[in-house]
Amino acid sequence: MRVKKILVIGDFHIPDRAKSIPEQISAIINRENFDLVISTGDFTTRDTLKMLEKIAPVKWVIGNMDYITGPETERVEIDGIKIGITHGTYVYPRGNPYQLRQIALKMKVNVLISGHTHALSIHKFDDVLLLNPGSATGVWGGGPASMKPSFMILEIEGNSIRVRAYELEKSGLKEIVKTYRIEGNKIVEG
Repeated sequence: MRVKKILVIGDFHIPDRAKSIPEQISAIINRENFDLVISTGDFTTRDTLKMLEKIAPVKWVIGNMDYITGPETERVEIDGIKIGITHGTYVYPRGNPYQLRQIALKMKVNVLISGHTHALSIHKFDDVLLLNPGSATGVWGGGPASMKPSFMILEIEGNSIRVRAYELEKSGLKEIVKTYRIEGNKIVEG
């Protein structure tokens, strides 16, 4: 079985709050070959979405700052792993794991990818894996945010998910790697 590589990215706010994705992040994205791009929205214009479409096919949702029309939720299945996508606009407080888990259960997914917080997050919550790629540009998002540009790469093979999360800090690009597998309807770390 071949490993599927997915770019997970969002909360761009280009050109309203940032001119572009930082070069250190673009360099990694440009050297990889992706099967799919998943985006949590806040493109603000269609130009950013068009840029992603040049990388690989895109599954995306609109964010609260998008001036384009599109889906509020999406669902994709890769090697039997069910992935839901939402911006998280209606989750209060932002990133609330209890509400995100409820969204995942309603969507009947093992993994829920959301945005809106502008902060990178990997969180196993009971039977659901909650992922948030943060902001690709590291801009302020209206609430507490890390202000660090970030994104994720998922590598899926069979029932296994390897999460490679990247966050740009003053000292350089930091990588966090975590591995999970789906056993029945449960998420198991390691």
